[in-house]
Amino acid sequence: MTTKVYIVYYSMYGHVAKLAEEILKGANSVDGVEATLWQVPETLPEEVLLKMSAPPKPDVPIIQPAQLADADGFIFGFPTRYGMMAAQFKAFLDATGGLWRTQALAGKPAGLFYSTGSQGGGQETTALTAITQLTHHGIIFVPVGYTFGAKMFELSEVKGGSPYGAGTYAGDGTRQPSQIELEQAYHQGFYIAGIAKKLKQ
Repeated sequence: MTTKVYIVYYSMYGHVAKLAEEILKGANSVDGVEATLWQVPETLPEEVLLKMSAPPKPDVPIIQPAQLADADGFIFGFPTRYGMMAAQFKAFLDATGGLWRTQALAGKPAGLFYSTGSQGGGQETTALTAITQLTHHGIIFVPVGYTFGAKMFELSEVKGGSPYGAGTYAGDGTRQPSQIELEQAYHQGFYIAGIAKKLKQ
Protein backbone atom coordinates (compact mmCIF):
# COMPACT_ATOMS: atom_id res chain seq x y z
CA MET A 1 0.00 0.00 0.00
CA THR A 2 1.48 3.33 -1.08
CA THR A 3 2.05 6.02 1.54
CA LYS A 4 1.39 9.50 0.18
CA VAL A 5 3.51 12.33 1.56
CA TYR A 6 2.70 15.88 0.50
CA ILE A 7 5.49 18.46 0.65
CA VAL A 8 3.55 21.71 0.73
CA TYR A 9 5.40 25.02 0.72
CA TYR A 10 5.46 28.72 -0.01
CA SER A 11 8.63 30.27 -1.42
CA MET A 12 9.03 33.88 -2.52
CA TYR A 13 12.69 33.93 -3.55
CA GLY A 14 13.38 30.22 -4.07
CA HIS A 15 15.21 29.26 -0.86
CA VAL A 16 12.36 27.20 0.57
CA ALA A 17 11.73 25.69 -2.87
CA LYS A 18 15.32 24.38 -3.00
CA LEU A 19 14.93 22.74 0.40
CA ALA A 20 11.62 21.26 -0.77
CA GLU A 21 13.29 19.64 -3.76
CA GLU A 22 15.80 17.87 -1.51
CA ILE A 23 13.07 16.83 0.92
CA LEU A 24 11.22 15.34 -2.03
CA LYS A 25 14.27 13.26 -2.97
CA GLY A 26 14.67 12.01 0.58
CA ALA A 27 11.00 11.10 0.95
CA ASN A 28 10.88 9.29 -2.39
CA SER A 29 13.93 7.22 -1.41
CA VAL A 30 11.74 5.33 1.07
CA ASP A 31 10.23 2.19 -0.45
CA GLY A 32 6.47 2.38 -0.74
CA VAL A 33 6.34 6.16 -0.39
CA GLU A 34 5.02 8.49 -3.08
CA ALA A 35 6.01 12.08 -2.30
CA THR A 36 4.61 15.07 -4.16
CA LEU A 37 5.54 18.75 -4.24
CA TRP A 38 2.81 21.38 -3.90
CA GLN A 39 2.77 25.16 -3.63
CA VAL A 40 0.18 27.15 -1.72
CA PRO A 41 -1.56 29.97 -3.61
CA GLU A 42 0.15 33.35 -3.83
CA THR A 43 -1.77 36.18 -2.18
CA LEU A 44 0.23 39.14 -3.51
CA PRO A 45 -0.60 40.76 -6.89
CA GLU A 46 1.88 40.22 -9.70
CA GLU A 47 2.80 43.93 -9.80
CA VAL A 48 3.76 43.82 -6.12
CA LEU A 49 5.90 40.71 -6.64
CA LEU A 50 7.67 42.45 -9.52
CA LYS A 51 8.46 45.44 -7.32
CA MET A 52 9.86 43.04 -4.72
CA SER A 53 12.08 41.45 -7.42
CA ALA A 54 10.55 38.04 -6.73
CA PRO A 55 11.44 35.51 -9.45
CA PRO A 56 8.75 33.53 -11.29
CA LYS A 57 7.29 30.61 -9.37
CA PRO A 58 8.54 27.12 -10.26
CA ASP A 59 6.39 24.73 -12.25
CA VAL A 60 4.87 23.08 -9.20
CA PRO A 61 1.10 22.55 -8.89
CA ILE A 62 -0.98 24.75 -6.60
CA ILE A 63 -2.73 22.85 -3.83
CA GLN A 64 -6.23 23.50 -2.56
CA PRO A 65 -7.01 22.90 1.13
CA ALA A 66 -9.36 19.95 0.51
CA GLN A 67 -6.54 18.04 -1.21
CA LEU A 68 -4.67 17.70 2.09
CA ALA A 69 -7.11 14.96 3.08
CA ASP A 70 -5.65 12.70 0.36
CA ALA A 71 -2.21 12.56 2.02
CA ASP A 72 -0.94 10.24 4.74
CA GLY A 73 1.67 12.73 5.95
CA PHE A 74 2.97 16.23 5.35
CA ILE A 75 6.11 18.31 5.36
CA PHE A 76 5.22 22.01 5.40
CA GLY A 77 7.72 24.72 4.44
CA PHE A 78 7.73 28.50 4.46
CA PRO A 79 9.92 31.57 4.91
CA THR A 80 9.69 33.46 8.16
CA ARG A 81 8.11 36.85 8.72
CA TYR A 82 9.02 38.28 12.13
CA GLY A 83 9.63 34.84 13.59
CA MET A 84 6.45 33.26 12.22
CA MET A 85 5.32 31.63 8.96
CA ALA A 86 4.72 33.88 5.95
CA ALA A 87 1.18 35.20 5.55
CA GLN A 88 0.68 33.26 2.31
CA PHE A 89 1.00 29.95 4.14
CA LYS A 90 -1.08 31.17 7.07
CA ALA A 91 -3.83 32.19 4.63
CA PHE A 92 -3.77 28.69 3.18
CA LEU A 93 -4.14 27.13 6.62
CA ASP A 94 -6.88 29.61 7.49
CA ALA A 95 -8.86 28.11 4.61
CA THR A 96 -8.77 24.57 6.09
CA GLY A 97 -11.80 25.09 8.33
CA GLY A 98 -13.77 22.36 6.60
CA LEU A 99 -11.00 19.85 7.32
CA TRP A 100 -10.84 21.05 10.92
CA ARG A 101 -14.58 20.57 11.47
CA THR A 102 -14.36 16.91 10.43
CA GLN A 103 -10.84 16.40 11.88
CA ALA A 104 -9.92 14.89 8.52
CA LEU A 105 -6.19 15.40 9.16
CA ALA A 106 -6.12 14.12 12.76
CA GLY A 107 -3.50 11.48 13.46
CA LYS A 108 -1.44 12.26 10.39
CA PRO A 109 2.26 13.19 10.86
CA ALA A 110 3.83 16.44 9.71
CA GLY A 111 7.26 18.04 9.73
CA LEU A 112 8.28 21.66 9.19
CA PHE A 113 11.09 23.42 7.31
CA TYR A 114 11.85 27.09 6.84
CA SER A 115 14.07 29.92 5.66
CA THR A 116 15.10 32.98 7.63
CA GLY A 117 17.03 36.10 6.77
CA SER A 118 19.48 35.91 9.67
CA GLN A 119 20.64 33.78 12.58
CA GLY A 120 18.27 35.57 14.94
CA GLY A 121 15.44 35.61 12.41
CA GLY A 122 13.43 32.64 13.64
CA GLN A 123 15.12 29.31 12.91
CA GLU A 124 13.30 27.85 15.92
CA THR A 125 10.40 30.24 16.57
CA THR A 126 9.07 29.89 13.03
CA ALA A 127 8.56 26.18 13.58
CA LEU A 128 7.50 26.58 17.20
CA THR A 129 4.73 29.04 16.39
CA ALA A 130 3.55 26.86 13.49
CA ILE A 131 2.86 23.92 15.80
CA THR A 132 -0.35 25.62 16.95
CA GLN A 133 -1.78 25.16 13.45
CA LEU A 134 -1.04 21.44 13.55
CA THR A 135 -2.45 21.03 17.05
CA HIS A 136 -5.93 22.27 16.19
CA HIS A 137 -6.08 19.78 13.33
CA GLY A 138 -4.86 16.91 15.50
CA ILE A 139 -1.81 16.56 13.25
CA ILE A 140 1.17 14.87 14.90
CA PHE A 141 4.24 17.12 14.81
CA VAL A 142 7.38 15.15 13.93
CA PRO A 143 10.63 17.02 14.66
CA VAL A 144 13.87 15.68 13.22
CA GLY A 145 15.45 15.92 16.67
CA TYR A 146 19.13 15.08 16.42
CA THR A 147 18.65 12.18 13.99
CA PHE A 148 20.79 14.05 11.45
CA GLY A 149 23.75 13.07 13.61
CA ALA A 150 27.08 14.86 14.06
CA LYS A 151 26.27 17.49 11.43
CA MET A 152 23.70 18.95 13.83
CA PHE A 153 26.68 20.15 15.87
CA GLU A 154 28.65 21.63 12.94
CA LEU A 155 30.12 24.99 13.99
CA SER A 156 32.72 25.65 11.32
CA GLU A 157 30.20 27.25 8.95
CA VAL A 158 26.96 29.18 9.07
CA LYS A 159 24.19 26.60 9.03
CA GLY A 160 20.42 26.78 9.21
CA GLY A 161 18.15 24.11 10.57
CA SER A 162 17.44 22.88 14.09
CA PRO A 163 15.88 19.92 15.89
CA TYR A 164 12.54 21.32 14.72
CA GLY A 165 13.38 20.79 11.04
CA ALA A 166 15.55 21.66 8.07
CA GLY A 167 16.29 25.32 7.47
CA THR A 168 18.42 27.78 5.57
CA TYR A 169 19.59 31.38 5.80
CA ALA A 170 18.65 33.64 2.92
CA GLY A 171 20.65 36.65 4.09
CA ASP A 172 20.04 39.50 1.68
CA GLY A 173 18.62 36.98 -0.78
CA THR A 174 21.86 36.15 -2.57
CA ARG A 175 22.86 33.31 -0.25
CA GLN A 176 21.58 29.92 -1.36
CA PRO A 177 21.14 26.77 0.76
CA SER A 178 24.50 25.23 1.60
CA GLN A 179 25.44 21.61 1.07
CA ILE A 180 24.91 20.71 4.71
CA GLU A 181 21.52 22.44 4.74
CA LEU A 182 20.48 20.48 1.66
CA GLU A 183 21.68 17.26 3.28
CA GLN A 184 19.56 17.91 6.35
CA ALA A 185 16.58 18.59 4.09
CA TYR A 186 17.12 15.24 2.34
CA HIS A 187 17.37 13.55 5.73
CA GLN A 188 14.16 15.17 6.92
CA GLY A 189 12.29 13.90 3.88
CA PHE A 190 13.62 10.39 4.41
CA TYR A 191 12.95 10.44 8.15
CA ILE A 192 9.38 11.76 8.09
CA ALA A 193 8.39 9.62 5.12
CA GLY A 194 9.54 6.58 7.08
CA ILE A 195 7.41 7.58 10.05
CA ALA A 196 4.39 8.27 7.84
CA LYS A 197 4.80 4.79 6.35
CA LYS A 198 4.96 3.15 9.80
CA LEU A 199 1.87 5.01 11.00
CA LYS A 200 -0.11 4.00 7.93
CA GLN A 201 0.85 0.35 8.42
